[in-house]
Amino acid sequence: MHSALELTLILLAAGVMALALLKAAGLPPLLGYVLIGIGLGPFLPGMGADSPTSHLAEFGVVFLMFSIGLEFSLSRLKTMRQDVFGLGGLQVAITMFIVMVFGLVLGLSWESGLALGGVIAMSSTAIVSKLLSERDELDSEHGRKILGVLLFQDLAVAPLIIFVPALAQSTGLGEALLYATLKAALVLTLILLVGQKLMRPWFHLVAQAKSSELFMLNVLLVTLGLAYITDRAGLSLALGAFLAGVLIAETEYRYQVEADIRPFRDVLMGLFFVSVGLMLDLRVVTQHWETVIGTMALLIFGKFLVISLLTGLFTQSWPVVMRVGSGLAQAGEFGFVLLALTLSNGLLSGPMHQVVLAAMVLSMLAAPLMIMAGTRLARQIEGGAWMEQARGVHEIAARAFGKQNHVILCGYGRSGQSLARLLESEKIPFIALDHDPRRVHAAAQAGDSVVFGDSTRVEVLMAAGVHRAKAVVISFAHTPSALKILASIQRLRPDAPVIVRTVDDNDLDRLREAGASEVVPEVMEGALMLASQTMLMAGVPLMRVLKRIRQTREARYGAMRGYFRGLTDASEDESGGESLTSVRLEARHAACGKTLNELRLDHFGATALGIRRPGSAHAEQSPETQMQAGDIVLIRGDPEALAAAEIALRGS
Repeated sequence: MHSALELTLILLAAGVMALALLKAAGLPPLLGYVLIGIGLGPFLPGMGADSPTSHLAEFGVVFLMFSIGLEFSLSRLKTMRQDVFGLGGLQVAITMFIVMVFGLVLGLSWESGLALGGVIAMSSTAIVSKLLSERDELDSEHGRKILGVLLFQDLAVAPLIIFVPALAQSTGLGEALLYATLKAALVLTLILLVGQKLMRPWFHLVAQAKSSELFMLNVLLVTLGLAYITDRAGLSLALGAFLAGVLIAETEYRYQVEADIRPFRDVLMGLFFVSVGLMLDLRVVTQHWETVIGTMALLIFGKFLVISLLTGLFTQSWPVVMRVGSGLAQAGEFGFVLLALTLSNGLLSGPMHQVVLAAMVLSMLAAPLMIMAGTRLARQIEGGAWMEQARGVHEIAARAFGKQNHVILCGYGRSGQSLARLLESEKIPFIALDHDPRRVHAAAQAGDSVVFGDSTRVEVLMAAGVHRAKAVVISFAHTPSALKILASIQRLRPDAPVIVRTVDDNDLDRLREAGASEVVPEVMEGALMLASQTMLMAGVPLMRVLKRIRQTREARYGAMRGYFRGLTDASEDESGGESLTSVRLEARHAACGKTLNELRLDHFGATALGIRRPGSAHAEQSPETQMQAGDIVLIRGDPEALAAAEIALRGS
């Protein structure tokens, strides 16, 4: 019999080898971990569901759910209540009922069928959440619905753990369920209400020590402590960890915490997926392969059908229906706990238990393939719904018709709406695109110039008039979507000025290399306002404060160099005044092969602010830089000077 340390070392060694081979083969690591577990199973019979390493691997799910919790907030959870209690509640209840009826047809008692229904109703939180996170789909519509159902399943584990043994006794069922429900509600209320008030002051206190070791230990204490509390209350460890992440997400320490917890999460998640593979008994699969494959097929396609039909009640989008159905069609890790209870309470026979267990493990192994198939099917449906898309694009084109030198706003959230008000006050034409139908409907009723459209799509940008637009603004701070929009604009009109909003400077170079003219980080602007107020309170003269802020902004935003004026500057002439423009050079233009010094744009009253070269994150400032085809020259001046400079650059 191997010790816990020996078993852990064997799993770690196998995981390292599997990950290296799969990276070389270009396959997802998750599948490799499960396959390693299946391969080691015959040689390590002591590493089943009750082995020491399986308990260690459970913490992989704990840290994964904690990381997902960091992406959420309490307000966001409130908006998800329909997905959690509506879609999630229906999925668990209807799945249990259907399996019970099917069990009666096969000769099982209604108690056994209902218990088996609870087992089948569970989906894999670990596998699905990790795949959604890797594909950056947690924030999508189908990602929110999938996570909502998974959260309800986690909540349902506690009542089901009491429900399954009570079915075997047939007495005290109602009292046991009522007790479990009240206990779960009390624990969750205490964690969310009390924890929300204590979390920020507690982390402030720990952070004041300025010790990375203490901070790390505190994160582990909070995560595992809340997981322990929910576990003792009869809920799952993963649910407590998720709530810990949600509470910390309300503080300013979420990014540091996420970076600290990642090594623990990734290592233990690998162990978890290996332990899933170890549960599969190859002898059962080979001896009863027809029954195992049939059970797995019924499980996957039955859940896919049920979940897809239920999702159709909560959304009008068939692609979302396909993605949710395929994402939740497998069995789950908490189903193994319930399955063990059905065996120990005599609700299932030993051979049937082994067949169901093998089918569940195989369904989890097939989960990544099911999700990929669902994604392909969803894309085909999206492509097939070309008439609906065409109507949407036609509406955008109708709104943008006749607009010249307008601004395209990608996103109409709080930042987009604030910018829209400023553009309206300056009488600058704009068209706003947003893919939230409720927000678009409310804004359109208020008379705002906003239409429904996915700004990451090329045809939507074309319909919005990107070729005629003065600038494009990406007003939401989501780098993957911003990169898609920038890629589309680079194909359609590379010289279009694009301003991107971000939370901080982490993705600055990526966005600039993708074609962003300017990247505006919220953190920096907030810090500048904080610094200006601090300096004023400290007695620094107002003019010196304004000068310091102006210098900082000039150094950060190249296009604004020389534009920030103090209070003593003469008021600008609002009827005419300087502005910016950009000129993209082609091989036939006169400026190619010359330098800015040779062109002497200053003779026309214009100032060259720099040359942005495709693929470069920074603008060239040197007047001796030789220009070439594809370069974008940014110039400043009054309208007459800009027109003359553009003629000089193009030679026409």
